[in-house]
Amino acid sequence: MKPAFSPSDLSAVKDLLSVPRRIVITTHYKPDGDALGSSLGLQSVLQNIGHQVITVVPSEFPAFLSWMQDAETAIDFLQNKDKATEAFRNAELVICLDFNDPARVEGMMNVLLEAPAPRILIDHHLDPKPFCNYTFSETRVSSTCELIVHLLIALELQSAISGSAAEAFYCGIMTDTGSFRFSSVSAETHEIVAMLLAKGARNYVVHEKIYDTSSEWRLRFLGHSLLNRMVVIPEYHTVYFTALKEEMEAFHHESGDTEGLVNYGLSITGMKMAVLFSERDKMVKISFRSKGDFSVKDLAEKHFEGGGHKNAAGGKSTESLQQTVKRFVSVLPSYSEALK
Repeated sequence: MKPAFSPSDLSAVKDLLSVPRRIVITTHYKPDGDALGSSLGLQSVLQNIGHQVITVVPSEFPAFLSWMQDAETAIDFLQNKDKATEAFRNAELVICLDFNDPARVEGMMNVLLEAPAPRILIDHHLDPKPFCNYTFSETRVSSTCELIVHLLIALELQSAISGSAAEAFYCGIMTDTGSFRFSSVSAETHEIVAMLLAKGARNYVVHEKIYDTSSEWRLRFLGHSLLNRMVVIPEYHTVYFTALKEEMEAFHHESGDTEGLVNYGLSITGMKMAVLFSERDKMVKISFRSKGDFSVKDLAEKHFEGGGHKNAAGGKSTESLQQTVKRFVSVLPSYSEALK
């Protein structure tokens, strides 16, 4: 669907962008395709109209996203806190993309909130927190990348979208829609994609960069997970995977190697929810996916300090992996009607 933007916010942002400024773009911890694609795509557009722009990420991003133009210039806060902090202090404008709560940047939160510059939020998650001066939020749009392109059109800046920016935006839309198969895809989504293709986005190249660059070890880990770490609970139409820390190390795990694993659960006939529990240092990271009307966002928020979208959400637990899984299984009976 086509978002409706506040005329006053549009006017204010037009004024902010009317003169060259030092701009910092940032996104959520462990950036995915939509987070990094929106950041680097918007960086390119703003540079094309005369701004000095740097992207600061709260943590590393997967190697399969490093093909995007200017990815190598992004500052990793965990690797270079001083440089990242200086960028925020010197910024005249901060643009926050693809997250609805400052807590989503984790250890970088204080640096973000203490930056003196005005902040703009562009995001498609539910219930955005009021931490920015200007908020462009539309939960019915497929991705932050799609929302940004709609916003650029409203600001009459679409002519500044280069071929490389178009590919970054296309990447975010493609990955956040599961290659255009989720219900969030609308006629307007395809219209935006058509425009990006006309701008020079090579859809086949983006697809290959994202889906055809697996290491041998990533595929072996996938096979191991499907064979040995998948549990099906047919009475609740649920399947879950566990990724043990020592096993990930044995398979030479890299950032992004578990990406997409949880989706295999939903490919089983009759399954309505799939969950991946990944063991980390002092924490278990949880990825939830669902089909139809069942809201994993609600489950994640209520039981696992998480949130996200209706059919795709995340959470965490400070209990052991075994205790976390046990707690998850224990709450399933309360969702039996919804999971029928």
